[in-house]
Amino acid sequence: MPADARPDAVHVFVYGTLRAGEINDMMRAAERHGIAAPTYVGTATLGGQLYDFGRYPGMVLGVGVDERVSGDVYRIDAALIPVLDEIEAVYPGEAGLFVREMLDVACAGATYACVVYPVDAAAVSQLPRIPDGDWVAYRQARDADAA
Repeated sequence: MPADARPDAVHVFVYGTLRAGEINDMMRAAERHGIAAPTYVGTATLGGQLYDFGRYPGMVLGVGVDERVSGDVYRIDAALIPVLDEIEAVYPGEAGLFVREMLDVACAGATYACVVYPVDAAAVSQLPRIPDGDWVAYRQARDADAA
């Protein structure tokens, strides 16, 4: 068992604006709230498809889908979960675009139970798909083309 897979550790898989350097960078969010900095575990992928909502992506999880969504796994302080919920507009008892789920994610030679924020497939019916599943690379190319 890896050192950061202890039972009290919380892990998260981030694939969009919560990634390092993006607008909702999780490290900056933790710092703003006086919460310990997340610890980077590694890069990983999940089965699913990524869609462009304009300023952010949404991932539709897919069991058996050959397509993958790229992201990063971090070990985080549990106090950061409500901050991430607020960023993703996930509120108890309310339906929203994003939901919070727990999924097993293989990363750096181990498997981690991770908090993940996917969207429902019905929300993406008219949106462009991000074919390579990497929001950061896609956004950078899109923004460069627009400049």
